[in-house]
Amino acid sequence: MTIKDLIKLYEVKKKEFGAQAYRQISNVLKEAKAHHNKDFAGTDHEQSWRAFKGKNLEKLIEYIIVDEVRALGLEVVNGNKLERTDGLKLSKELGLVKRNLLIDYGEFGSHLPDVDIIIYNPKTSTIVAVISSKVTLRERITQTGYWKIKLASDKVTEHIKVYFVTPDEDGTLAIKKPCKKGRAIVEVDTDGSYVLSEENIEESSKVKMFDKFIDDLKKLLNNK
Repeated sequence: MTIKDLIKLYEVKKKEFGAQAYRQISNVLKEAKAHHNKDFAGTDHEQSWRAFKGKNLEKLIEYIIVDEVRALGLEVVNGNKLERTDGLKLSKELGLVKRNLLIDYGEFGSHLPDVDIIIYNPKTSTIVAVISSKVTLRERITQTGYWKIKLASDKVTEHIKVYFVTPDEDGTLAIKKPCKKGRAIVEVDTDGSYVLSEENIEESSKVKMFDKFIDDLKKLLNNK
């Protein structure tokens, strides 16, 4: 099972559900898990699957948004690419993107935030937004809120929007009130979350279904 296989499963859903295919992400992952299990030769499939799912959900989201993001004149890069450990130098464009995302910890150096997808202007390497993505909020949302606070505290990075994209399989974002802790963090400490779910959620200015993402990105560009 590879990311290409995951994309093929998504494309099948896209043919069936069209623009609403994003609501089928959890079903895509269920089907992928079955395929992954068939190919698995080790002793702990659950652990192997969790690692595969975590690594490839972000790649699938990147695949879903990349064409529409590029149509806006922007570019997308995976956060891991900026953390290169293969000894190869980044291009000038990506080197500037990396520099524009660094957080200054004073005497302890400058470090990249843990984000999965970076959306930037390729002409200037200016970062527009960053995305973190996980199947449920409990795995990452507090960390995402922390990175938003750190980015907002520096004049160089304060303009960067910090978003969380998730299938929300545990339903943390489903209801506005009474508000669960994860939703409270999204509402107060991030720039918003977009949900890839079959179930409708109680939306707000910060919590929306995923089909609103590109429109909000357009509005963000227009406001700038």
